[in-house]
Amino acid sequence: MARFWVCVAGAGFFLAFLVLHSRFCGSPVLRNFAFAVSWRTEKSLYRLDVDWPKHPEYFTGTTFCVAVDSLNGLVYIGQRGDNIPKILVFTEDGYFLRAWNYTVDTPHGIFAASTLYEQSIWITDVGSDFMILWLHGENGTGPAKFNIPHSVTLDSAGRVWVADRGNKRIQVFDKDTGEWLGAWNNCFTEEGPSSVRFTPDGKYLIVAQLNLSRLSVVAAPPVGSIGECSVISTIQLADQVLPHLLEVDRKTGALYVAEIGAKQVQKYVPLNSYVPAFGS
Repeated sequence: MARFWVCVAGAGFFLAFLVLHSRFCGSPVLRNFAFAVSWRTEKSLYRLDVDWPKHPEYFTGTTFCVAVDSLNGLVYIGQRGDNIPKILVFTEDGYFLRAWNYTVDTPHGIFAASTLYEQSIWITDVGSDFMILWLHGENGTGPAKFNIPHSVTLDSAGRVWVADRGNKRIQVFDKDTGEWLGAWNNCFTEEGPSSVRFTPDGKYLIVAQLNLSRLSVVAAPPVGSIGECSVISTIQLADQVLPHLLEVDRKTGALYVAEIGAKQVQKYVPLNSYVPAFGS
């Protein structure tokens, strides 16, 4: 028994030595070790809503995209496959309402833009012919150039945030002039972002990384500054879940994640003490 407690004390002393040496001597190996420890013990900002949806059997294809109509309490899901409904509509509580298969061939992205006077849903359909109305940048690795620009979102300051997936970065532009404002790449050394959205309060960005099956909560920079990417928390999904695109409910702050590997959409509910909902 005494030998056991001697081993425990020795392990504690060794860990304390590592932390102190990392802090005062700047060893990169030890810094990485300390980071790994803190990464595993970080506080969660979201929890999985295991009761959403009520009837997952309606997911009969590969779920590529999701959009939330916060005004009407509706969740739209686009899925691909043969002889299946391409668009599914659920309530925010997870109840299935309806589906349709006409006018849509191969949905890739979906966006809800409803107002108090009408409901409006926009769908990017890669199986249909379309015309480019506006184009910025070209293929490449420099500023304002792209390699698989996969998702785009807008903040309250009028900045456009583009998930430049192939270049492993997020690029930022002025929405009116198209001026390049900066880029984040320090958070995406393993894999580029596949989707990006802001929380309702504008304090955080939620970023999906497809092949890592990971969601990251990133601190949003103040107006007038881009700075560097700073990860606050992560949600590590199971292997091969493959989160493709995500959406944030502008009223509740809930996350809806379209997972092409798991062929489902999952809902994550914010812990209010960390991520306040819109208007709180």
